[in-house]
Amino acid sequence: MQHALEVYKKDQLIFYSDKDWLHPLIDFKKFLEENPQERSQLLVKDKIIGRAAGLLLVYLQIRHVFTEMLSIHGKNVLDHFGIDYTYENLVPEIGCKTEQLLEEEWNPEKAYRFIVERIETAS
Repeated sequence: MQHALEVYKKDQLIFYSDKDWLHPLIDFKKFLEENPQERSQLLVKDKIIGRAAGLLLVYLQIRHVFTEMLSIHGKNVLDHFGIDYTYENLVPEIGCKTEQLLEEEWNPEKAYRFIVERIETAS
């Protein structure tokens, strides 16, 4: 992977971002609003997926995911929602405060709103 987040439709790169934290997924949501896609055909490659990113991927209705690093918490989310995924490294946690704050959350829409509020508060 050359970028923090890459999205492919078949073999074509249609979106990428090098921002940090969860910003690439939030930007990808905006991209999807402006460029509607058949989401079942998309493959999202994200360098790190924890619980928060997993919930965002579910919220965005992404069905196919690859990650270099997956936390157990992220894996639990992807398994729970039946997401097709592959990973290189499985870790106990990624050390992200957002992952801890969303530890008990299973509603992807609530997780999305929580993350957006954190972004707005930080701005």
